[in-house]
Amino acid sequence: MVRMNTTPSPQPLRLGVLGCANIARQFIAAVRQSPAVKVVAVASRDAATAAAFAAANQVQRHHGSYQALLDDPGVDAIYLPLPNSLHAEWAMRAAQAGKHVLCEKPLSVDAQQARDMFATARQHGVMLLEAYPWWFQPQTRDLLALLAPDSGLGPVQSVQASFGFTMSQPAGNIRMAPDLGGGALLDAGSYTVSLVRLVMGNAPDWVTAHPVWASSGVDMRCTGTLIWADGRSAQISCAMDVGYHRHAHIVCSQGSIETEYLNHTADGPGHPLGYQASQLRVRRSAASNVPLETVRSATGSGFRFCAEAFADVVARGDTAAIDRAAAASVDIAATLEALALSARAGRMVDLSE
Repeated sequence: MVRMNTTPSPQPLRLGVLGCANIARQFIAAVRQSPAVKVVAVASRDAATAAAFAAANQVQRHHGSYQALLDDPGVDAIYLPLPNSLHAEWAMRAAQAGKHVLCEKPLSVDAQQARDMFATARQHGVMLLEAYPWWFQPQTRDLLALLAPDSGLGPVQSVQASFGFTMSQPAGNIRMAPDLGGGALLDAGSYTVSLVRLVMGNAPDWVTAHPVWASSGVDMRCTGTLIWADGRSAQISCAMDVGYHRHAHIVCSQGSIETEYLNHTADGPGHPLGYQASQLRVRRSAASNVPLETVRSATGSGFRFCAEAFADVVARGDTAAIDRAAAASVDIAATLEALALSARAGRMVDLSE
């Protein structure tokens, strides 16, 4: 995980937003008060759409094509919230234009795309980071501290991670379109796999997946089992037609951790954007009679935490941090690709395939 330096850079990172999706609107609102980043431009394939979006979201410049945004000399970096199938193309085109890239999850639709994206970024001397907001939450920092070798919990042995929700209007939703990289696995499942990768530290050796297919051809639900050669294991579940839930249970040799690993967090109810308090509880013993202890963490928007961490590594030229995040992103992409192959083929998949 990229860690943020608390010392702000002298000048904010000037961001251009590639596309006018609803998540772009949420991102812009979340970072508006940040001293570290400033959204200065937005692009759409339609000039009128870009102009209306810019006016509605207090963005000073707008462009009627994605390429025009990449050619804007007043833009340092791109926030990329396009459909999953377009991430690789536009991240690499942005890198070729000399722009740093903060790319929405999932980074790509397969592992080779992810490798190509990072190779292109390195070739052109820019930073590429996958934007999992929960990765940058203070709660995640506290979770990693609980898993440190000196914490007393011992090594992680197994993980269960789930994430599911219901789409209010499935018809026309890009999540239902196979050609746009839709489906529960790439959408919600990417979060569960990112949790597993963060906790385990590397990709599994084998996976199996069991999908429920929608009529459009995407997986509406998927469960998976991940196995490591050293005996560790994980189970993931994701769905787009169930009540909202997001939870992980991490079992160590001498204790356990429960967390909701939310993207955006609040101290309590009543947040204007609906942010919720995120659970993080730890049992610091292998015994059953030791109660779970609640861990309190700082709260806020994962979009802002993520954007400010990105601005920090760009300002410091911290390629080591980006390389660590890149290794995780490639492992996540490879694991998701293997799970998708297992779901289609109905068999266990070796990630070496």
